[in-house]
Amino acid sequence: MNPTLEGHLLDGRRALVTGGASGIGAACARELAARGAHVTVADVDGDGAKTVAEEVGGEAWVVDLSDTRALDGLRLDTDVLVNNAGIQRVSAIQDFVPDDFRLVHRIMLEAPFLLVRAALPGMYERGWGRVVNISSVHGLVASPFKSAYVSAKHGLEGLSKVTALEGGQHGVTSVCVNPGYVRTPLVEKQIAEQAAVHGIPEHEVMAQVILAEAAVKRLVEPHEVASLVGWLTGPDGAMVSGASWTIDGGWSAR
Repeated sequence: MNPTLEGHLLDGRRALVTGGASGIGAACARELAARGAHVTVADVDGDGAKTVAEEVGGEAWVVDLSDTRALDGLRLDTDVLVNNAGIQRVSAIQDFVPDDFRLVHRIMLEAPFLLVRAALPGMYERGWGRVVNISSVHGLVASPFKSAYVSAKHGLEGLSKVTALEGGQHGVTSVCVNPGYVRTPLVEKQIAEQAAVHGIPEHEVMAQVILAEAAVKRLVEPHEVASLVGWLTGPDGAMVSGASWTIDGGWSAR
């Protein structure tokens, strides 16, 4: 974003980005800071969170979002909440490790619920709030070998819609952003797993799996997702709530 063109549209606002130490989260932290927000970068990677926080003039929150019980009594003072943290596990259902399934759901569905729950009272009191859930094209469609990820993202879609319905009268919007495969460490780390479950060489995973369904044959860049997040949290996004915004190169058009 060019702040000289857009202005500091989030001046005086506080933002929290989970999974903010790298990838989409770091890009969102930079985007929101450029728009004037004071950004808290939340991540289990303390060094990475501190590095990004220092870069954007914000603060770091070192937190393990898989420990959801520790979030039960949390209260957050934030105007913008970006639920971005996530992990991936690739396996056929019959081979899926049950604790891996539970871990994915804790980080990607339970934790967003608890963070929304913690942030809404302050948003309601101020009469303004933006909840942006970084979902996925897999929140709208499915792929084999991703039962945990797909079901967690589908659940996040439902949570986002309920938040929109409950928050509307209080000036709070809630949306999902649904990227296809993004150029992030999360995608890079699953190349070997994808090759194994599909029975293909690793060098064929990009063409045969990752980009197979997209009309535009390239990865989404983190800054492209962040740019959309920035717009959704700004004044022109005030009537956008309960929706899912795809940025998937045409994947979900099939």
